[in-house]
Formats: sequence, C-alpha cells, structure tokens
Amino acid sequence: MPSLSDLIEGMIKQMIEENDGRLETTRNELAGRVHCVPSQISYVIATRFSSGQGYYVESRRGGGGWIRIRRVTEGGPDAYAAHVLSAAGDRLSSHGAQLLVEHLADHGALDRTTRILFLSALSDRALAEVPPELRDRVRMSILKHMLASLYVA
Repeated sequence: MPSLSDLIEGMIKQMIEENDGRLETTRNELAGRVHCVPSQISYVIATRFSSGQGYYVESRRGGGGWIRIRRVTEGGPDAYAAHVLSAAGDRLSSHGAQLLVEHLADHGALDRTTRILFLSALSDRALAEVPPELRDRVRMSILKHMLASLYVA
C-alpha cells in the first residue's frame, strides 16, 4: 500500500499533467483532498518537487497563501539532464538518488536499462566500501559524472 506521501505526490503530479505542466493551488485545498494536515503537503512539496527533481516551486504562506508548481519541460531530456546537473548540490542520499533517477526517467532522460544501471551504481550496496560519512558526497559525484558522460560528451 502506498504511503500518504506517495498518494499526495501522485495527486499533485496528476493535477500538474491535467493543467499543461503547471499547478496553482493552496496547501489547504490539497490537504482537504487527501484528509491530511497542510504541513504534510509542505513536506511532500519540499522533498518531491524540488528544482533537482524537475520542478519550479513558488509559494506564499499565510492567509491567502498559494503554491505554484511548474514542471521543467523546455528543451527535452537533454535540457532536463543539464538542469539536474546545474541544480545538484554536493550530497545525495540513497533515497534522494532513487527519486532523482525516477524523475530523470519520467522526463525521458534515461531509458529503462540506463535507469537500472544508475539505480545500481548509486545504491548503498554499491557504495558499501565507502565510509558512511562520505557516501552521499561520492554518490553525488558519481551521478554528476554519469549524467555528464551521457549528455555533455
């Protein structure tokens, strides 16, 4: 059974697709649809709709507050991969890597086989010999080099 966060993410993605890659709404409206608190909506937006995952998010809190989410689509898969490279920080958790690779695949930047290879190379299992305090830095370095080799070469 999917988690509440997965359900919220799916609902928001569906709403974005139904509105030509854009969504303008409120936290309260979204929370009302799935019967949760607005802070749960904020959590999902912060963790699953970041710049590195292919979304531009603007928001205003408080009375009359709103959320605008726009999916990055300009330029196709190459542009999306370049966007990910430019937005990437210096660390990437295993869970973050899984989400990012899925978003790359959703945007057509990775085919099925390449997606599987990325997931394998970025997994904690593949990085088991790397000290835990360095894994997230090494994982990000690997991701950047893999993307650069595919799209910058």
